[in-house]
Amino acid sequence: MCKPGWIVAALLVCRLVSGTWAKGEEAVPDELRPFFQPPAEYENDFGHYRSPLLFDNGTPVTRPEQWPARRQEILRRWHEWLGPWPELIREPKVTYGEQVDEPDYKRYTVQFQLTPLETTTAYLLLPKMPQGRGRRPAVLVVYYEPETAVGLRGMNRDFARQLARRGFVALSVGHDASIYYPSREAAQLQPLSALAYAAANAYYVLASRPDVDPDRIGIVGHSYGGKWAMFAACLFDKFACAAWSDPGIVFDESRPNVNYWEPWYLGYEGPMFRRRGVPSPDNPRTGLYRRLIEEGRDLHELHALMAPRPFLVSGGSEDPPSRWQALNHARQVNRLLGYEFRVAMTNRPGHDPTEESNRQIYLFFEHFLKPHQLRPADSQSGRSAPQLIEKSASGSCTWSTRHLNTDPLFPFIATLGTRQARRARRILLHTTLLTFIWPAAADFGSSFPPCKYSS
Repeated sequence: MCKPGWIVAALLVCRLVSGTWAKGEEAVPDELRPFFQPPAEYENDFGHYRSPLLFDNGTPVTRPEQWPARRQEILRRWHEWLGPWPELIREPKVTYGEQVDEPDYKRYTVQFQLTPLETTTAYLLLPKMPQGRGRRPAVLVVYYEPETAVGLRGMNRDFARQLARRGFVALSVGHDASIYYPSREAAQLQPLSALAYAAANAYYVLASRPDVDPDRIGIVGHSYGGKWAMFAACLFDKFACAAWSDPGIVFDESRPNVNYWEPWYLGYEGPMFRRRGVPSPDNPRTGLYRRLIEEGRDLHELHALMAPRPFLVSGGSEDPPSRWQALNHARQVNRLLGYEFRVAMTNRPGHDPTEESNRQIYLFFEHFLKPHQLRPADSQSGRSAPQLIEKSASGSCTWSTRHLNTDPLFPFIATLGTRQARRARRILLHTTLLTFIWPAAADFGSSFPPCKYSS
């Protein structure tokens, strides 16, 4: 009689050999699958954008192992342009205020430091839906103020409320206009980068909670919030995935609302602001935006920093299907790393979110952040293998099985008897090591230190 542990092992070996797990190409829901493919007219159309797979000196990136160096070059260059971030607030002090008991979740008013110089009031939504074993995924929602995302203002912008109803911990953070750090008179960062820095600090508010999985935190925003979410996700790789609702994902002076030229985004040049509006001879570009345009730079370089983390552009009037010309570059980076289904775009006629476009956003987060998915890849290495190596302070490492419960087969393992389950987990660990760790050691020409097992 065939034993259950070996049945599980056989299934896992089939999956690993086929590359489905190794490449993270999970079964994308049918409703989402078409949005990972550009229309035929934009397939392999890269527009006028310079490939992010070219180093600044013109050397092409042709192998996956070259990407970390190129990625670091892009990230370093943009931080030089945008201004260096202050130290992140990794251990935030969160003050809890009013609690409101809703049918599907509890809403808390919370306060924490958004920057070293500013405290903000936000809303934290904790679902009532039973979670089972493990921690919850979470999503940070950013906008002008925190009330909209929790359903207290506007229509079809209640991202935090709807995600909480679906079992996500949600944090709604707002900030009007922009952030000038340390002051409007002498800002050291371009305001959009300061907003991204603030979002990174808000990430730690979620990650520090014992009920939140720090490896499964996403970010979403609409319009101004979409710009904020895009810069945050691209510049801070602890966000596992992101959805950007019609922010204008690249520079486009034919669209007045894609207004990165404004001093509260990338056009800051001091306290005397240029006249509001599209750049013209009598109202020229200013600040970093002017330099980026003169040097032929664009935001598709930031999109490339997401690879292989997934992102969705929920496009409206400011992000029509032609934006695939820019997104194809991010797809190309992912393909170099061996990934598909990482870059998606939906489209609607108008700027305002709709019930349908929002449902697509929620389905995207459910697919990539819910427990049945593998934990997000390390964006520096480009690998999506389960996190099997844990380094200790001494530099030695431990093979760990505690991250192996993220695959759909694990619930079946959990139903086995104790001895059978141990055997299945042990076989799962061994097959995964043979698939990921040995090739990785060969790739880098290194060997691993002596290790011990833990569970």
